[in-house]
Amino acid sequence: MGRLVLVRHGESEGNVVRIFTTTPLTLALTALGRQQAREAAGIIGAIARPRIVIASPYVRARDTGLIIAEVLQLPFEIREGLHEREAGAFAGRSYDDLAEADGFDPLRPWVWVPPGGESYEHVRNRVGPILDELVARFPDDDIVVVSHGGVMVAMWAHMTGRWEDAPVPPNCGIVVVEHRHGRYLEPKVIGDWHSPRAAGG
Repeated sequence: MGRLVLVRHGESEGNVVRIFTTTPLTLALTALGRQQAREAAGIIGAIARPRIVIASPYVRARDTGLIIAEVLQLPFEIREGLHEREAGAFAGRSYDDLAEADGFDPLRPWVWVPPGGESYEHVRNRVGPILDELVARFPDDDIVVVSHGGVMVAMWAHMTGRWEDAPVPPNCGIVVVEHRHGRYLEPKVIGDWHSPRAAGG
């Protein structure tokens, strides 16, 4: 039996102003985001024995993963494909603008495609095979995967087959998922958060 320890990146500059960033690759962590990453490392060290930290290439997730890897003295890898949903025409706009978006259904937000961007279903199709590959690569180990709010929603749907209760983690929110023989058990939220709201990245 192995476990995936899924972590959203720490607070970014975009999270502070609540906009879909126009610079997704380079958007940095805030000082609070770095502190959140250090605190997440302490929690992870108390609940798991990870073998490696793997992160999205986007700076806010990469730097969160690097901090966790440094604190826990673990090897670190970047994995292409774990990046946040492409916001398309919504880049630079407020998270709150989603409620007014043409065709957006708050009851089924995973199917909506921002013009020029990706739906959460698209993200699921991108990140699901990466999770399956990591589970096959580390069948009996704990591994830390640092990504983004929308990616973690898509991962939840991939592992459970359900979108309806997929929660959006806060910055450095943690979800632990056991897997056996390539099959995922029910994800467990670590802490007292569980919010099925729209993700901002």
